[in-house]
Amino acid sequence: MNPDQYVQEKAAASGSSFYYAFLFLPRERRAAITAFYAFCREVDDVVDETSDPGVAATKLAWWQGEVHKGFAGQPSHPVMQALAPHIASYGIQEQHLQAVIEGCRMDLEQTRYLDFAGLERYCHLVAGVVGEVAARIFGQTDAATTAYAHKMGLAFQLTNIIRDVGEDAMRGRIYLPISELQQFDVKAHEINKREYSERFTDLMRFQARRAHGLYNEALALLPAADRRAQKPGLMMASIYRTLLREIEAENFQVLHQRISLPPLRKFWLAWKMQALGRMAV
Repeated sequence: MNPDQYVQEKAAASGSSFYYAFLFLPRERRAAITAFYAFCREVDDVVDETSDPGVAATKLAWWQGEVHKGFAGQPSHPVMQALAPHIASYGIQEQHLQAVIEGCRMDLEQTRYLDFAGLERYCHLVAGVVGEVAARIFGQTDAATTAYAHKMGLAFQLTNIIRDVGEDAMRGRIYLPISELQQFDVKAHEINKREYSERFTDLMRFQARRAHGLYNEALALLPAADRRAQKPGLMMASIYRTLLREIEAENFQVLHQRISLPPLRKFWLAWKMQALGRMAV
């Protein structure tokens, strides 16, 4: 299996909403974003699939070295070998990839966040920076598009957090800020025990309103000159926001299950954005 085949399988196997947006890109851009997405999956899997935090930290340190080697022209992992040819073409910087690794390292060192400002810093590393690199690969021409990408990345990550409250709690992590749990009088042990309440539902409505606001802010920040080039990101926004509305429609029953959209619906939402320029807002 060559590096390009490796990253293609890594991206396809994830079942992520991102994959559906990649399908509509020209070949070279599709190869670049697939390699970058595979990198993000690799380092994220280190944290999610390694039970020993010490081993996970060692693996992340290895990835830090591998990224450095990749930017020095000596990649050894198939992901970096697949990504390396695209680095110069799309202005991808070593600091971008190192930031993603640093965000994953935070998951090893921190399982709770005192307030939204702290959570926002984490989201910037694992999602905002990812959005920035993706925008470059998609064909960014206006510097102002970076702010859009950061804001949209934050909206995506908050949607993930809302969807994964139950799964994350099983891994010992609660991303909902402590100050907001206190505001709505929701106890951590209630989340860990998968106990629903009106208080929990009110807390989640608050989270969803914030996410919707961020989607609106991101869309307002996207320069008209880059709207066509950034269609893949808008496809993802349509899929993610539709997912958020599904979670709302199911009254935030996220503690005992993972609410998701079927693949065909994701593809339809992506196609609708590509062909008609319409998204679920």
